[in-house]
Amino acid sequence: NVEQFFAQLYAHTDIEAEPASGGRQMNGHYATRTLHPDGTWKDLKQLKNSSADISPTASQMPRLLGLAYASKFYRHNPELQKENPFSEEGNEIAFGTIGDASTSEGMFWETMNAAGVLGVPMLMSVWDDGHGISVPIQYQTTKRSISASLKGLQREEGTNGIEIFRVKAWDYVKLCLTYEEAARIAREEHIAVLVHVEECTQPQGHSTSGSHERYKSAERLQWEQDYDCIHQFRKWILDKQLATAEELDAIALESKQHVKEARKRAWEAFQMSIKAEQQSLADLLIQFEEPEIQEQYAGLVAEKETERRAIMHTARRALLLSRGRQSAQRESLLQWYDAHMALNEQRYDSHLYSASAQNIENVQAISPVYSSENRQVDGREILRDNFAALLEKYPEVIIFGEDSGKIGGVNQGLEGLQSRFGEHRVFDTAIRECTIVGQGIGMAMRGLRPIAEIQYLDYLLYALQVMSDDLATVQYRTKGGQKAPLIIRTRGHRLEGIWHSGSPMGMIINACRGIHICTPRNMTQAAGMYNALLACDEPALIIESLNGYRLKEARPDNMGEFKVKPGECEIMREGTHLTLVTYGSMVRMALEAASILSDLGIDVEVVDLQTLLPFDNTFAIAASLKKTSRLLVLDEDVPGGASAYILQKIIEEQQAYTLLDSAPATLTAKAHRPAYGSDGDYFSKPSIDDIVERVYEVMHEADPNNYPSIR
Repeated sequence: NVEQFFAQLYAHTDIEAEPASGGRQMNGHYATRTLHPDGTWKDLKQLKNSSADISPTASQMPRLLGLAYASKFYRHNPELQKENPFSEEGNEIAFGTIGDASTSEGMFWETMNAAGVLGVPMLMSVWDDGHGISVPIQYQTTKRSISASLKGLQREEGTNGIEIFRVKAWDYVKLCLTYEEAARIAREEHIAVLVHVEECTQPQGHSTSGSHERYKSAERLQWEQDYDCIHQFRKWILDKQLATAEELDAIALESKQHVKEARKRAWEAFQMSIKAEQQSLADLLIQFEEPEIQEQYAGLVAEKETERRAIMHTARRALLLSRGRQSAQRESLLQWYDAHMALNEQRYDSHLYSASAQNIENVQAISPVYSSENRQVDGREILRDNFAALLEKYPEVIIFGEDSGKIGGVNQGLEGLQSRFGEHRVFDTAIRECTIVGQGIGMAMRGLRPIAEIQYLDYLLYALQVMSDDLATVQYRTKGGQKAPLIIRTRGHRLEGIWHSGSPMGMIINACRGIHICTPRNMTQAAGMYNALLACDEPALIIESLNGYRLKEARPDNMGEFKVKPGECEIMREGTHLTLVTYGSMVRMALEAASILSDLGIDVEVVDLQTLLPFDNTFAIAASLKKTSRLLVLDEDVPGGASAYILQKIIEEQQAYTLLDSAPATLTAKAHRPAYGSDGDYFSKPSIDDIVERVYEVMHEADPNNYPSIR
């Protein structure tokens, strides 16, 4: 649709005019609206589906792996052979597209290797023009050819791998034959195929990065004109006498006119609502008598083609200039401003999270139920039994990751589940965190409910880019047109070891707005979060406490059913002197420290955040501070990491600064990575001694007579 092309160019916010992103993405970022307006799935089998694109080079590749793997899962999972809106017995191909220079990215190689291992119906097109913007191919690709570089992945008799084709971009007949065969192999045999399309031409350079006349020779530019695909296609049509030159000229002329008319209609449609807003504001401003407001009016109506930002600037300027005055005109202007700010919030700021009835806010908490015997088991057994209940309950649930399958996870949270539910439901992957997450994204976009495991939180960094740029933005960049309710499972926080004890929560929460970040203190809470998240349609990261798998917990009877509602804190210990806010594995230490402090006459209220995104939706912390008037944030992250975020939420968002009698305090890990060993842990991360002394310092400052200095 040519009008939609121009609507996207103009950033038209109406999804009827620009259905791919509602004006949130630039041209070339295509997306099918796979969801109904209420957020429920359409019948994807009846659509030609385009998964929402993103610009970071090669970032579409990890998701492509999952889109293709979903077909394999639907074909081989007998529980999903029944009628469904997502797949026709796994016959769908996931077509991918990438420029040759972007194949230098690690994500591309990781994806191609995984596709060869998994055997998925993925058809990858590499468009090769010999340049990455201005950088020629000899600086990009070994052997100056991505197909030559990938030759080791070519399948052979008795081995797995991928199929590789090479074809010229200007050879229409061979392109048709090549893609026909490539698609047949991918669809029928579930083999990944790469089509290396060479000798592409680049008529206008790279986006807005400048003209390619700056870095291509005259000979090359002439060759590009001669071998332009449209020019070569015209020659082929004439050679085959399929049309005359006059007929082709007429088609070209008609096409240009069609595009010009579509461009004009798209611009007029884009401007229509903006001009209506401009006029409605002008009708209000003309009623003001003040000269400075009339000056704003004159500037507004002088603009024949304007933008919303200019209109809102004028309205805000008029409100500023008329401050302190009471009049009917100003009241009308205020109402106009509020209404249009709300409209613009919908246009530009909506759908960071799901707006459907299945969003996390509508999930209700259900408490664990315990039998009279209150049997104590290792925490990892609660996770294992809860995962079993979920696999039994939801045939679309898949759990996968490094060591997740045969051995049941490095901490045995999946013990025995592969043999019970099958390798197609619980399976191992290679060490490839980026494409583990990408695989989960693609599967989730096709109606499955994957739980993708990253073995340790420290290694989430390999996947952070695709989480931030892809997963976190799916709802936002499509304005509610697509979703990917992936759950990422990992474990972290303190243990012993520089590369296995990380807690980079500030980095994660600031990179991943759009993903729920859950930080359970024990395995029962973790299980309740998995249960809650599978009842909603939003993506999430759950970080289990690495040092909690062997700690004893009471085993609930209602496995798979009890739910912890994200965004709700839990008061773990009531107190009156100070509110201590923390999360994850620090909760146990905070409670132990609070017990010691009680012997010193200090009554600490311990609050478990449970989730960082969302954050304390009920303002439980502010309610606690009304009692205690003092605040300590306890965090395993670096100074100014998650603790800074927590303080902003409490002090600014909850307006809790008015409740404090002492300066808000933080206690965090050191700025470096945690040192190895028990001593390294003690001196790198907050210890119980540190907590006791930091709380005592706050109380000493407030009441030095009753709490004399320790040192």
